[in-house]
Amino acid sequence: MITQTKRNAIRQRIHARIREKLEGTGERPRLNVYRSLNHIYAQVIDDQKGETLVSASSLAMKLKTGGNIAAAREIGKAVAEGAVAKGIKSVVFDRGGYLYHGRVKALADAAREAGLEF
Repeated sequence: MITQTKRNAIRQRIHARIREKLEGTGERPRLNVYRSLNHIYAQVIDDQKGETLVSASSLAMKLKTGGNIAAAREIGKAVAEGAVAKGIKSVVFDRGGYLYHGRVKALADAAREAGLEF
């Protein structure tokens, strides 16, 4: 049986491998996703400047629960609307070492529907 700390260490190794291959720039920043058991977080990051341009989370939006697909859709829509308002239309998607499935996929699909391209 794999414990939670072992699973997170595996995810962090996968995320490090992903991060070697992609980088957010000023023209095309990185849309990063982090999911915990109860919440989901998304940030649009310019890695060259080292700053977060837009962020949204189920914790900050005070959603009743952030650990489900409905909340992930709301966060994806919110982060995309914030990015489009700042003139960002295209991003690089960073799944954070998680499988592109469930909440991560729902967030990505909602961001696409709200106007982001990736």
